[in-house]
Amino acid sequence: MLETRPDRQLYDPALGQAAAAGRLAGRRVLVVGAGQRPSPPDEPEPPVGNGRAIAVLCAREGARVCCADLDLAGAKETAAWITREGGFASAVAADVSQPDAIEAMVQAADETLGGLDGLVVNVGIANRNGFGRETADAWDAVQNVNLRAHMLSAQAAAARMPVGASMVFVSSTASISPQSGLPAYETSKAGLAALARAVAYAGQPQGLRANVIAPGLIDTPLGRDASRARPARAARPLPFGRQGTAWEVAHAILFLLSAESSYVNGQVLIADGGLSIGAVRSA
Repeated sequence: MLETRPDRQLYDPALGQAAAAGRLAGRRVLVVGAGQRPSPPDEPEPPVGNGRAIAVLCAREGARVCCADLDLAGAKETAAWITREGGFASAVAADVSQPDAIEAMVQAADETLGGLDGLVVNVGIANRNGFGRETADAWDAVQNVNLRAHMLSAQAAAARMPVGASMVFVSSTASISPQSGLPAYETSKAGLAALARAVAYAGQPQGLRANVIAPGLIDTPLGRDASRARPARAARPLPFGRQGTAWEVAHAILFLLSAESSYVNGQVLIADGGLSIGAVRSA
């Protein structure tokens, strides 16, 4: 078991070791993007991905969870983890680039869970096209997954949700910085803030909330792949001398889903340890 390190802001929640408190007891949550890509066989201490951590933490806190992913095997692995810990989980395959698949996914989650009180949309793709090299088709492919899918998921879920439900869209600090050099990705992630505000505004009469979380550099299988492709990504000084963990992202989302954030609506929560304000130090 990993040890806590207060000097690095590593506590039990950041390590996936927090005691459950029933913060989502009785809730029914659909997590879109609940699978994760496999780590290399020789990976030392392979990390958990954001989507898997979100789904597992929701279940630990008492929610029934539907795990949706393009990779059904990955979604089933997440559901199996939840089941091993005594929770309830189902798995469904969904290609969110296809509008009809989104409607079917939400309907399946609603039926399997017996309703929907929470939605987390944790999906995103990028291309490698910098400004001046972008194409219409490549641009649209990114927008369709990173922004349209969230809108359609939110619409389908909102039509089924009771009073007091909550949605969270997973963005990125790329939404507030041009330094990735990938305008399609950056703009799609930035658009989620406007979408959350639109959903929050429209959902006010039914007591529906919608918020965004924007993680920074997080140690996940996807993040490690990105760092292998661009070593400078994680070589820079970082907040508390480390990348974040998927559990830290999951706990922020847990807050936004729970009644503890009942007066937080249409907002963006940046979870980057202070990277975006320059609060960094060497490891």
